[in-house]
Amino acid sequence: MQSSKRSILAGIAATLCLTMAGIGAQAGETLDRVNDKGVLTVATNSDYRPNSFMNDSNELDGFDISVSKEIAKRLGVEIKFVTPGWEVMSAGRFSGRWDMVVGSMTPTKARAEVLDFPALYYFSPAAFAVHNDSPAAKPSDLDGKIIGVVSASTYNRYLEHNLDLDVVGMPEFTYDVTPGEIITYGDVNEFDDLALGDGARIHAVLQSVPVIEEAIRSGLPIKRIGSPVFFEPLAVATDKGDVEFNARLSEIVDAMKADGTLAAMSVKWHGVDLVTTN
Repeated sequence: MQSSKRSILAGIAATLCLTMAGIGAQAGETLDRVNDKGVLTVATNSDYRPNSFMNDSNELDGFDISVSKEIAKRLGVEIKFVTPGWEVMSAGRFSGRWDMVVGSMTPTKARAEVLDFPALYYFSPAAFAVHNDSPAAKPSDLDGKIIGVVSASTYNRYLEHNLDLDVVGMPEFTYDVTPGEIITYGDVNEFDDLALGDGARIHAVLQSVPVIEEAIRSGLPIKRIGSPVFFEPLAVATDKGDVEFNARLSEIVDAMKADGTLAAMSVKWHGVDLVTTN
């Protein structure tokens, strides 16, 4: 790994330092529960290709799933997946229902009030997708249009011109679009509405490039326009307060970066190494 990459990740790690807030898990509680039960319970998405989705065997598969399984393997425990809604996963106060979230979550300031982010594991470029019949060629062509986006997401905040990631090493970005209307979705089904036609329900979708490319490969009549509008850092999320569990997760993910495991998983599922922005 190049020194520039190491410095970016080191800065991010410093920014994501864990707090000792007196809510959520107590120090050691989650790690003790995982070790005692021999099972790591992970909350994730069920329809977020290529990161997490149900495969032909009706089992969860994808990049986030592979990352989760590798973490469990290195912890020496079995793994169990649950798929609560996005708003539930990002709200914190897990109350033992799951031990961590591996769902391509961005460590925003607001989320850091209720969650800890012990390990950043990749960056995802965000871009706009439109129907194949759309005349839009660049993001600014979508000014005043109806844009679909996952609710309570960083993409939603970008469209509202209220995206404050506050992460060291985060590349600078500008707000290139002012929507006429924002339509929010509870899960990644906004592409279904976009596929109905240009403006039939929405004119565009803002999502991660890997998710857009997967939708295109699936045969939907959509296309990506312009360059990525921002690069989003994604992190493992835990309930606040378990310093021992967070430290162990940080150690494991750092090792997965160092030995190339994360990069190989990213290339397998995304077609490119997204572990850094370089």
